[in-house]
Amino acid sequence: MSPLAPTLQAFFTDRLIRQRNASPHTIATYRDTWRMLLSYATDRTGTAPSLLDLGDLDAPLIGGFLDHLETVRGNSIRTRNARLAAICSLFRYAALVHPEHAANIARVLAIGPKRFERALISYLTEAEVDALLTACDQNTWTGRRDHAMLGLAVQTGLRISELTGLCQSDVHLGAGAYVACHGKGRKDRITPITTSTDIVLRDWLAECVVAPTAPLFPNRRGSRLSRDAVEHRLAHYADKATRGCPSLAGKTVTAHVLRHTTAMRLLHAGVDTSVIALWLGHAHVDTTQIYLHADLALKEKALARTKTPNTPTGRYQPPDTLLAWLEAL
Repeated sequence: MSPLAPTLQAFFTDRLIRQRNASPHTIATYRDTWRMLLSYATDRTGTAPSLLDLGDLDAPLIGGFLDHLETVRGNSIRTRNARLAAICSLFRYAALVHPEHAANIARVLAIGPKRFERALISYLTEAEVDALLTACDQNTWTGRRDHAMLGLAVQTGLRISELTGLCQSDVHLGAGAYVACHGKGRKDRITPITTSTDIVLRDWLAECVVAPTAPLFPNRRGSRLSRDAVEHRLAHYADKATRGCPSLAGKTVTAHVLRHTTAMRLLHAGVDTSVIALWLGHAHVDTTQIYLHADLALKEKALARTKTPNTPTGRYQPPDTLLAWLEAL
């Protein structure tokens, strides 16, 4: 067995689990990255994964793997950078236990993340939210569940993992109604809910089997909904709602778009970005600044306060016919 195999095992068991107490999600992400990388290295070198050495995973091979993720697997640049972070994390650990590979490790760690364009966030207008919720057929059990689930998502801005992870005991109705969740980064937070959401959840809980630890939004078998199931239902309702709200046709409606919608509704209501960050469970207030960039109404208010320069307008005229021809190309 090569030095890579025990180093990889120690990285997961000693560094990630024992020292850092990494979350199951982090461990799964790192695991999947290294499974793909080792398979890629085996295809390129013909060496079995258990026989690969640290020297076999040099900078050119890592670079080829990152290109493979984008060109063959169709991953986004964000995913590519996340895979690179997982790879570099192990190589930083290997630098401590295998100084003889210092040169190769340094070259791998020198591979930087790839820059990418940051598009404006997408969110739903009030009319689009109403159309989406109306698309849920409340004459069926599934429709009533989805109406309560999507209504809660739009009002609270919960992540999809937080939404599917809710138990019936996490909902506290009545005076000062709120929802408690265990969110990203192992942070617990509570989010208040409106009277209308309180009524919808009260009706939904009356229809469910009363069990504090049972999922708030179960599937037909009584187990938790998966991420794919929620996205599938959301896509179904978005397609159905497009018939009555044509503006939805140009939007890809996902659970994260509902989260953006919550933030924009709070921003339009005049809520400070620091409060929005607490509401959404952001680790840093700077993360919430993306909603300021997407808020055209806020920019229009700023524009209305400015004064237009009182200067004559003109247009550039080339002084020569050849320059005029080049200008017209």
